[in-house]
Amino acid sequence: MTIKPLADRVVIKMEEAEETTKSGIVLAGSAKEKPQVASIVAVGPGGMVDGNQIDMYVKVGDKVITSKYSGTEVKIDGEEYTIVRQSDILAVVE
Repeated sequence: MTIKPLADRVVIKMEEAEETTKSGIVLAGSAKEKPQVASIVAVGPGGMVDGNQIDMYVKVGDKVITSKYSGTEVKIDGEEYTIVRQSDILAVVE
């Protein structure tokens, strides 16, 4: 099954949270921070959204930083994805 986002939406897959600190301390599951870096899996076509023309500036494969608790989390075929608006993406990591 594939996900095809509509309008200005982007499907991202979050990177795994670090399990150890830089000093080598292993973190418990509840102590891990929610990751903010993600890979783009699918990009919507853009177009007219709320009367404004939206151009898509990100592409599949880009690594991005998102707002901490933005988007809608979905689980498809055992994989977890997040669907966000392009405006919820804060930066592209190069």
